[in-house]
Amino acid sequence: MKTKITFLLALLIGLSFGFAQQDEECMTKLSIFHEYVKAKNYDAAYEPWMAVRNKCPKFNNAIYVDGEKILTDKIKKSAGADKVGYINDLIKLYDQRAEYFASKTPKGKYGALSCQLMYDNREELGKSPEELYEGFDAVYQADKKNFKNPKSLYTYFSLMVELYDANKRPAKDLFNKYDDIVEKIEDEIKFASGKLNALVAKEEGGTTLTSKEGKYKKYYGQVLSAYDKIASGIDGKLGPRANCDNLIPLYTKDFDAHQADGIWLKRAVSRMYHKECTDDPLYEKLVKAYDETAPSADTKYFVGTVLFKNGKENEAINYFKQSYDLEEDTFKKAGLANRIGLILKKKGRYGQARTYFRNALKLNPSNGRPHLSIAAMYAASANSCGTDNFTKRAVYWYAAQEANKAARVDPTQKKNAAKSVANYKAKAPTKSEIFSKGNSGEVIRIGCWIGGSVTVPGI
Repeated sequence: MKTKITFLLALLIGLSFGFAQQDEECMTKLSIFHEYVKAKNYDAAYEPWMAVRNKCPKFNNAIYVDGEKILTDKIKKSAGADKVGYINDLIKLYDQRAEYFASKTPKGKYGALSCQLMYDNREELGKSPEELYEGFDAVYQADKKNFKNPKSLYTYFSLMVELYDANKRPAKDLFNKYDDIVEKIEDEIKFASGKLNALVAKEEGGTTLTSKEGKYKKYYGQVLSAYDKIASGIDGKLGPRANCDNLIPLYTKDFDAHQADGIWLKRAVSRMYHKECTDDPLYEKLVKAYDETAPSADTKYFVGTVLFKNGKENEAINYFKQSYDLEEDTFKKAGLANRIGLILKKKGRYGQARTYFRNALKLNPSNGRPHLSIAAMYAASANSCGTDNFTKRAVYWYAAQEANKAARVDPTQKKNAAKSVANYKAKAPTKSEIFSKGNSGEVIRIGCWIGGSVTVPGI
């Protein structure tokens, strides 16, 4: 018995020594490859990295963080069979990371990276659109929360369009996937906007942001710019495929089966509205069914659009007010206010439109579009809001001031704002006209619905 115990102790001590020795070797080589990676010397990092990866796959997550950089570099520098080998190894690395460090490897993020890698190299890997789409779809369905990479969301939808164009997916699937991804993008924009709004409010209140807050402001601005770009891209991808000639027969055919399905009705009404299919009797039928099935801020808004179409503008505005009052979600309420403002702007109801645009800005100050809409209404009113040629054109300075605000709060609108400002300033009085008038520095009151003032620039 004593002999057995002695043998067991010796075995345990030997195993412990072995593990300690292994850890020491892995630690040494990990330190070596990590320093090489920091210096971006990926070729030198490859051998010690592979040694640690093969010997101690559970040792440290740096194996997978640095390994992704090493293999990405190898893929860029290689071709042919070597490149395919490195691509497949990176896909394998993502799988190994998920196996050994599951808590640090959300499927929605790393599964999407793996799928995107296959898509970007689909010719080399011989991947079909069906295979690629099924891969993205499996990841999306498994972990929608963390599937938020803008590029991958765009690729995911692009593959659906490709399958639809090849008659391998019906229109119903295409439109449902579009709605699904657009709603996902809206959720991500809502989150990033909330973070950015807090920083914008602090800055607009006169408080200087800390260095860390400044970096966060830049980051969330970049996030919003990325989603704004792919949202436009996805709309472009859908393009003429979602025209009235396709939507009306589809929704007419499916209406009886879905007339009490609030989600289906919401998507059908929204699609018909955004694709300007509102003149067809089906639109009104869908709106009524939607309002009866799931009355909400959303349904009241769409009822308002029907009333507007039928020339009942005052009734429509009342429904818009109901819609706005009913909406409790701050981000959605801001979007709703902006949409109502755009409708009223189009109808020439500038004073009412500005009220909604300003409400949108209070609720979501990092969205600069309402500022641009207000500026456009000011510019359109220049001939009506002055007593002579000079004061009428002075309104363009006021419009330029408003447009400038969009650039200050919204990184996605800097280019649009700059164009608007340049356009308005070009229409305002020139320096020679200011000199002739002799009113540099004078405050000009702007009448009519605008009710503001602007200072004549110095010369």
